[in-house]
Amino acid sequence: MEYSERLHVPLRWWVQGTMLVATFWLTLLVALPEPLAWALTAVALVAMAAAFLAYGARVSVDGSRLRAGKAHIGIEHLGAAEALDKDETRRVAGVEADARAHLVLRPYLKRSVRVVITDPDDSTPYWLISTRHPDALVSALDAAGRATNSSVR
Repeated sequence: MEYSERLHVPLRWWVQGTMLVATFWLTLLVALPEPLAWALTAVALVAMAAAFLAYGARVSVDGSRLRAGKAHIGIEHLGAAEALDKDETRRVAGVEADARAHLVLRPYLKRSVRVVITDPDDSTPYWLISTRHPDALVSALDAAGRATNSSVR
């Protein structure tokens, strides 16, 4: 089973960012010549779009690897995967957090998956990954783990 998800920023961020840029444009229009105000506003709009697009992350599971953001790890180094709800995610990312954990968290996503790392050479105890579909991600990790274990035998 394969899984792929892009953690895009929510629509409300785009709306609020656009309103901020519009306010910026109105302020510049009063203080600067019109062509300069439009040019600076265009730069601000492009910068906002670039920041929002870069802030999103990709989470994927293929037959051999888990990828979360820019990091990846082989399926053979993964232990149990657990889907966490809103409260559990807040607790694991907060009071019960381990500073050595690898986090791919986005504040606009409340649910996550915790994946235990079993590689003895890796000091990271677990990965905590934000997702919109925690059960689907856990299922994909379980299926990939079973496929890896059966091919090793």
